[in-house]
This record gives sequence, C-alpha cells and structure tokens, in this order.
Amino acid sequence: MKIKKQLGMGIMSAALGISLIGGGTFAYFSDTESTENTFAAGTLDLAAEPTEIINVENIKPGDSMIRTFELQNNGSLDIDRVFLDTEYTVDDAEGNNTEDFGEHIEVEFLYNVDKLDEVVFSTTLAELREMTPEAVGEHALNPILGEGLPTGDFDDLVVKFNFVDNGEDQNEFQGDTLNLEWTFTATQTDGEEL
Repeated sequence: MKIKKQLGMGIMSAALGISLIGGGTFAYFSDTESTENTFAAGTLDLAAEPTEIINVENIKPGDSMIRTFELQNNGSLDIDRVFLDTEYTVDDAEGNNTEDFGEHIEVEFLYNVDKLDEVVFSTTLAELREMTPEAVGEHALNPILGEGLPTGDFDDLVVKFNFVDNGEDQNEFQGDTLNLEWTFTATQTDGEEL
C-alpha cells in the first residue's frame, strides 16, 4: 500500500508541476484604456429679496399694505414651479381671542403691470395656511411666474395684505401680533437627454 500511495503522490506532484509550467508559458496580447467621467449635479437656488416682506405696527381694521419682492433664480438649473407654505403664530396680548387673527388678514397676490394691479388670487392667511404648498403655487404663484424661472432670472411678486374691517367688534385683536413665515420651494424642470 505504501508504494501505491507514493506513486499517487508522485503523479499528482508531476501534474501540478506541468500545470504551473504550462500556465506560466501561455502568452497573449493585451491592451488597456481607461476613461475619466464626471457627473456634476446642477443647483436649484431660489432666493427672495428682501427676506422680510412685511413688518408693520399699529395696524387697524381697514388698513391695507402692498409689498413687492423678487423671487430670484440664483442656481444653475431652470426652475419649473414654485410652491408656497404658510405658517404663522399669534401673540394674543390680552389672552382674550375667540377667533383666529389670521382669518381677518386677507392676502391678495397681484399682477403688477404698468401700475395697474390685477388680483390673481385672494384668500385669508388662515385659509392659505390650510392649503397645500402645491395648491398655493397653482392658484397664486404659477399664474404670475408663467413658464417658470430660468437661470439668472427674477420675477416680481406683489402682495397686498388687508386687515379686513368686518363691521363688527374686533377689539379682541388690539395689541396682538401675527408672526408670518412663508417658505418658498422651487422644483426643477423635467429631465432631458443630454
């Protein structure tokens, strides 16, 4: 049995040696080429100028305030649509409010064409807060912005705020402050084959 084992080991060693020699002597042509590729993403950069749209004191029922500001595309990609989210808080000075101060502040989004302001969309701050940003964009902003906002372009947005005089007792709002925050969101245009 010892001889068979030695013979088997010898044959296996010889086969291994032949395969190593054969593998080492196999020759072929080869060539390599590498490429360098870059995917640089563009930027969406919507800016509002000025960032403080309105800051007024001592308003009373019946007062109106018109403010104009710019929506600017400072990015490298065209903006297709702009959405608006509305949030506000009310500081109730006397702690006596039974109604929401935002229900008494009317907001009118206006076209400003040769000083002839035309109302595009009108609602109260309370209703605006309940709307989705997409709905506000559809009804108020997109009719003004039209085909979007190309790179490096800007559009004026004119807004009129009215403290509505409803002909009733509005004394509960004396000394109150409404703090309004608008968040504008821009979306890109559709993708395209480059």
